[in-house]
Amino acid sequence: MADQIELKTAPVDFRFPTTNQTRHCFSRYMEFHRCLASKGKGSKQCESFAKYYRSLCPAEWIEKWNEQRENGTFPGPL
Repeated sequence: MADQIELKTAPVDFRFPTTNQTRHCFSRYMEFHRCLASKGKGSKQCESFAKYYRSLCPAEWIEKWNEQRENGTFPGPL
């Protein structure tokens, strides 16, 4: 029998009770990069945040935010 693929998304976060998940997406992205800054690249503890923001955020937003971080123009505090 073929392996089954298990799809998951970010768990429920009661800070974001509405169906609009824009703030949830941005918060998870910020949490991931703050975790990397404090624990270093390759930290297993940060991987859950990466999975969460990747499942919540559109790829275009992630690309734009990554470019802004590289250019030093990212609007959020990291």
